[in-house]
Amino acid sequence: MRDLASCLSQTGVQVAHPSSSSAQSMVQCAYLARLRGKSCRVTVTWSKAAMGQALAIAVHDPSGRCLCKTEIKPWLFSKRKGSKAMEVDGGALDILWDLSSAKFAGGPEPVQGYYVALIFDLEAVLVLGDMPRVGDHKASSDALPCDAAMIARKEHTYGKKVYCTKARFSDIGQHHHITIECDTSGTKDPSLEIRIGKKRVLQVKRLAWNFRGNQMFYVDGLPVEVLWDVHDWLFGSSNGCAVFLFQSGRSMEKFLARSCSQDEKERQVHRFGFTLLLHAWKV
Repeated sequence: MRDLASCLSQTGVQVAHPSSSSAQSMVQCAYLARLRGKSCRVTVTWSKAAMGQALAIAVHDPSGRCLCKTEIKPWLFSKRKGSKAMEVDGGALDILWDLSSAKFAGGPEPVQGYYVALIFDLEAVLVLGDMPRVGDHKASSDALPCDAAMIARKEHTYGKKVYCTKARFSDIGQHHHITIECDTSGTKDPSLEIRIGKKRVLQVKRLAWNFRGNQMFYVDGLPVEVLWDVHDWLFGSSNGCAVFLFQSGRSMEKFLARSCSQDEKERQVHRFGFTLLLHAWKV
């Protein structure tokens, strides 16, 4: 079986396995963007803990060097609208946010009524949210549009035997509901089932012998590989955590090689590639 950490080496999402005592409501997203015409990775982390909500942003170059990072700490999150200027490679990077009307669906990440943007010398590096702009900030009003794409996402989900989330496996594809179902209590032979929408794409029987594994299926015509590790559900504590990794794009290389040049192939792999790392906690 492929190793989870090696699969995530290019996405910028940390693969650390948290303990139940330290787990918090957290969503971390990595975006492939452009800064001064060069690729960069922007990581946005939304978290919610006992002290309140927090937002952290970091920008890395292709070599992994951190260009800048900032955090709106929980006790300052009451400042729901503002901006922060940072110097990056001799240029000005403006980080703008407006969360004053943000609506949340029980998690740390807003679902509507918000705006977060990174503007570098009047060029939009990343824009998130459904509000058109932070209207009273000139950099936001004059900035050119961006074409950043989400390449990875990590989140925590909680349940008894059913765990749900949604993801878009390519930046031009549609969002799909992902359902993971596994009942490990009251049965001698638990099984694991994963559905994309209403379609079952994975069923693992004799789970006690197959608690780790990987399998490939297709979504929107693209190959998606899922890796699972449910050891702690079966042999750990009653509130154990299982890990699921969904990854598209890595298997696109052979498909694209048939009709694309090397430069086009690299662009398309970036375009289609996406990784979802899901920590599923039993409650």
